Amino acid sequence: MRRAPFQPVPRAGVECFGPGEEATRYSAGDFILTHGDAWTSKLIRFGQRLRIHGADRRYTHWNHAALIVSDSGDLIEALGAGVTQTHISKYRPKELHLVRIGASAEDHKQAVDFSRWAAGLSNAPRQRYGFIIIVSITYTLLTGGKFTFAIDGEAICSGLVARAMERTGAIFNRTPTHVMPADLAKYYDVQPPPTPAAV
Repeated sequence: MRRAPFQPVPRAGVECFGPGEEATRYSAGDFILTHGDAWTSKLIRFGQRLRIHGADRRYTHWNHAALIVSDSGDLIEALGAGVTQTHISKYRPKELHLVRIGASAEDHKQAVDFSRWAAGLSNAPRQRYGFIIIVSITYTLLTGGKFTFAIDGEAICSGLVARAMERTGAIFNRTPTHVMPADLAKYYDVQPPPTPAAV
């Protein structure tokens, strides 16, 4: 059954891990959202806040997404060098949220198969990082326009995850390649951790 765009979807759960913490189990086909403080991370959050306002602004807390592709925590993610396989241990020093999507085993497999294809692990060229997509997203954020553009064979982190999640029945209200980390967080109703109280 298809769901309305940007309605929170049923999921097995979301687990939050602070710096130095990590999950004890992983399921291929789930994904992570992370929060960093590098200048590029801050720039992504700033850009997301140009479009996302009101109560939904809390979702701009995240600035990166990656798909889990093995039970041992292997990831496939879009980085500056292109879509590549890494490991979740690289995010141990950062805060991350693990989104257990609660899809069927077949849906999980299709999401993983797609991401492996994008990474060039199944006799296909590896997709490049979507710098043109970033330009397109920036244009729509600054102008409010609906015109988007991209080059086939390119991906950004959250767009790659969104395209994988389409294989599990997710329907987004914008072109999946242009989905940002905040859009994923809103779609899966991933709440940011509470802000520490001032002393």
